[in-house]
Amino acid sequence: MKNKNELNYKDLKMTCNPNVFDFDTTADLEAIQDGIGQDRGIKALEFGLQVDVKGYNIYIEGPSGVGKTLYTKNYLNKLASKKKVPSDWCYIYNFDNPNEPIAVELPAGQGKEFKEAMEGFIKEIRKDIRKTFNNDDFEKEKALIKQQFEEKRSALLDKLNQDASKNNFQVKTAQNGIYMMPIVDGRVIEEEEFDKLSDEIKKEYEEKSLIVQEQIMNTISQIKEIERASDKKISEWQSNVALLTVNVHINYLKSKYKRNKKINKFLNDVKTDVLKNIPTFLEDPQKIQAMQPNPAMRKPDPCLNYRVNLFIDNSNKEGAPVIMDSNYSYNNIFGALEYENYYGSLKTDHTMLKPGLLQQANGGYIIFQAKDLLANGACYESLKKALRIKEIGIENHAEQRNSMVLISLKPEPIPLNLKVILIGNSNIYQTLLSMDSDFRKLFKIKVEFEETAEINDENLNKLAQIIHGFCEHQELPGLDKNAMARLVEYSSKLAGSHSKVSTRFDDLMQIVGEAATWAKLSKSKVVTEKYINKALAERIERVKKYDEKYLEMIKENTLLIDTSGYKVGQLNGLTVMSVGNYTFGKPAKITVNTYTGKSGIVNIEREVEISGPSHSKGVLILTRIFRRNVCTRYAFMLNS
Repeated sequence: MKNKNELNYKDLKMTCNPNVFDFDTTADLEAIQDGIGQDRGIKALEFGLQVDVKGYNIYIEGPSGVGKTLYTKNYLNKLASKKKVPSDWCYIYNFDNPNEPIAVELPAGQGKEFKEAMEGFIKEIRKDIRKTFNNDDFEKEKALIKQQFEEKRSALLDKLNQDASKNNFQVKTAQNGIYMMPIVDGRVIEEEEFDKLSDEIKKEYEEKSLIVQEQIMNTISQIKEIERASDKKISEWQSNVALLTVNVHINYLKSKYKRNKKINKFLNDVKTDVLKNIPTFLEDPQKIQAMQPNPAMRKPDPCLNYRVNLFIDNSNKEGAPVIMDSNYSYNNIFGALEYENYYGSLKTDHTMLKPGLLQQANGGYIIFQAKDLLANGACYESLKKALRIKEIGIENHAEQRNSMVLISLKPEPIPLNLKVILIGNSNIYQTLLSMDSDFRKLFKIKVEFEETAEINDENLNKLAQIIHGFCEHQELPGLDKNAMARLVEYSSKLAGSHSKVSTRFDDLMQIVGEAATWAKLSKSKVVTEKYINKALAERIERVKKYDEKYLEMIKENTLLIDTSGYKVGQLNGLTVMSVGNYTFGKPAKITVNTYTGKSGIVNIEREVEISGPSHSKGVLILTRIFRRNVCTRYAFMLNS
């Protein structure tokens, strides 16, 4: 009578009926991006993405190769396309604190418009100011102010001469100042003649010279005051004339961004700065270049501070961003402040702030591979900090070994609103859960991806569509029904169950790729069952060196395996060995020794747990030898 638990050899292998597939080749199907057998994981993922509460970021757990990343990316792309496009972000110059650039938020598309508007403003203001101050009316008014100054200056010098002549001195002006000459007998004399005068006359002139010097100092002071008043009047006139020109542009820009307080303050600061730097706008660049060939020594162009750094541009986006990248360097994730070599020195400004992945994903979703992220401890810690405080800034992480003193900026942080999706295995999840208290607070949703799925018509046909998508992407020939059925049988073997298939698609794709290659080498346009079997067989053949070596050792009696007769205390068993991703079974001899008695040698050090594994192993070997040689006929107990 057959035992109900006895297996038939046919039950050892799952057999797939090719007729379950309703196609000639997989090329007749439509590719899908969905997984199979992941209903629980997909439900958890969908829920986690809908929770808009701090700390509800997502950890997706599952074995490698089940399509976690691909499915998550595709699902997020569908979900994000229905979301609102996030804001643009710009950095502008801070006139109050130049080392702290100001972050400005604008609706998507307006950041680019603001940048272009300021670039147009810079071009127009240069041209209009030069045009305004080069007309005849301005030159006439400027000449009139200078003429008034010269008249007042001449009057002061004439009065000075009259006062000096009363003390027998004449005052003369030169480029380097005002000097006085003594008058003797109605005639101005030189220094040589003055030296020939008597000491008494010299003393008299020296006493009078002190009075004249005081008069000269007073006159110079008055001339300086008049000169300052003249320059101020010219400057005010320039500002009043320039104000009309500047206001035309500034008021237009303010009308476009009247609801943005930061931009309005920035435009007011720009206007003030333009009026303060009118002489710089009127300078001829060619003359400046000729006078100072070294650009590093020239006065900075004030227009550089009017530029806008379009930090995040979402003008071409449709929906929320979904960001995934393979570069896990700190600067690539959190942004960077760049420097440029400017004639031997490092130079930076607010336009050299560059966004990272987090800034680009703001308002959307970002996917990280947990293993790669944790490999850089600074990145993981900074990510947790950003998620805790819900804002992200840019820090200068220049190497401490750098001997040059770098001028760093501290830009205003940007509010952070995104979902972080970490993808990894269960070991990483359990480790973070037990060792990192922040992880529990920040990643409250766990999504589990299965490595097997139930065998049913729906799942098998979905698997065929996934295979078609891979073949289409790699430009490989399609599989026929029998080939697909054989692939399902192999997938069932990977799953270790007759009722399930493996969802480790990477392993299946490798077989499909290799089978397609064998089909191409045979000039076949379709991958048949023959090529699937060929791929599986060749896959084993490539890595069975140790399998053959083991068999060779048995044949040469290096390993003793008896296959006939019987022996007391000896039987043959099967050992399963793994070398890399190849697993094979080989026979192994199992022996047993018996002895009389209840107790044997006691290892005291092992009993009190102070011996090491090597010492304990040695004592056990010696115990076995002692029992075999001494205790087979007589009981022998050795205790301490």
